[in-house]
Amino acid sequence: MVNVIWLFMILIGFLVALFFGDLEAATQAALDNAKYAVELCIGLLGIYALWLGLMRVAEKSGLVEAISKKMQGIMSFLFPDVPAGHPAMGAMTMNLIANMLGLGNAATPLGIKAMNELQRINKQKDVATHDMCMFLIINTSSVQLIPTTVIALRSAAGSLNPGEIVGTTLITTIISTLVGIIAAKMFRRLY
Repeated sequence: MVNVIWLFMILIGFLVALFFGDLEAATQAALDNAKYAVELCIGLLGIYALWLGLMRVAEKSGLVEAISKKMQGIMSFLFPDVPAGHPAMGAMTMNLIANMLGLGNAATPLGIKAMNELQRINKQKDVATHDMCMFLIINTSSVQLIPTTVIALRSAAGSLNPGEIVGTTLITTIISTLVGIIAAKMFRRLY
């Protein structure tokens, strides 16, 4: 469906350009923006490679496992129905750590793995559990200690100070995550 929407928008854009006699400018803008998109992707590639590599080193060195053990109390409070030591807990912890470091693309496969593991302990396969909902809320709101992707985008776009958003991003993501957790806990009691 998204492809159809994009195709529709592109066709409308070219039809408007054709109607107003500015097809050459529209074509040039499309080519210029395609070039910019490639440059942006190449710029992000290095940053992602660095952070994903650091995440892999942290995982192999046992740092992630040590952080997981430190977070065990918080994770047990947030996800009370997940048994201790269950693979879902490890996958959720890894996902949250990757999100905190701003590695959304690295966090996605971990989030999918966590949801699959949560589904294995789900007694009603066609209904999401409270823990699944809580994980989705926390994953979506995601506290950002280092908003790596946004910093990389700002840097690639030529920002003079790409890291200036760290403070405000941290404050807003903490607030959004707390509101999400409180709402999930309240709704859990209601339902």
